Parts: sequence; C-alpha cells; structure tokens
Amino acid sequence: MAESKADKGMEIVRKLFAGAPPSTPIPAELGRMTIEHVFGDVWQGKDLELLERSLVTNTVLVALGREAELRLHLRGARNLGIAREKLEGMITHVAHYAGWPVAVSACRVLDEVWSEMDAEQA
Repeated sequence: MAESKADKGMEIVRKLFAGAPPSTPIPAELGRMTIEHVFGDVWQGKDLELLERSLVTNTVLVALGREAELRLHLRGARNLGIAREKLEGMITHVAHYAGWPVAVSACRVLDEVWSEMDAEQA
C-alpha cells in the first residue's frame, strides 16, 4: 500500500527537524496542509534532491529575512549534513542580491543554531 501524503510529509519533517524545540502552535488545517502539501508534495518532487531543496529553502528564507523559519530550516540543513561553510557561502551570495542586513542577521541565526546543536551533542 502506498504511503499517504501525510506519511511522506511526516517522514521529511522528522528527518529535517529532529531535535528541534516545539514550534508555535498553528491552526489544525494549516498544520495539515503543511505536512500533506508542503512536505508531502512539494518536498517530494524528483527534480531536486532533498539537500538541494533544503539549500533553496534556506536561501529564500535568508533573502526574505524570515529568522524564525530560518532557524528551523538551518537545523534541517545541518541534520541533512549540509556543511556550515556551504551555508555561509549561500548567505554571502544572498547578501549581494538581497542586501547586507538580511545576510548579517542570517549569520547571527546560523551561529546561534550551530551553537545550540553543538551543545545538544555535548
């Protein structure tokens, strides 16, 4: 029997956000859509690898200055094995297109996430 979109979505969510603190509650319908559509459909496509999707997502979040979501997705990137140096390179690249303020903020968030995850592993 084929996995449901919810099952596929939860598999990605568990992989990406392992060890993340509980998130702010969202309405049930938005949560269902997030799991089934965003992670059960969008993150399942064959055109990009999971690591590429993570890097693209982090890039967009940096450019938009979405620090709360960036914090979560940087954790996801590290959980997938994306090197800090690659994320720093992405942030530097984004600085030239989206501006220095969002890049500097992203560097701060990256440092906080890495420090938190290092402390969790100690």
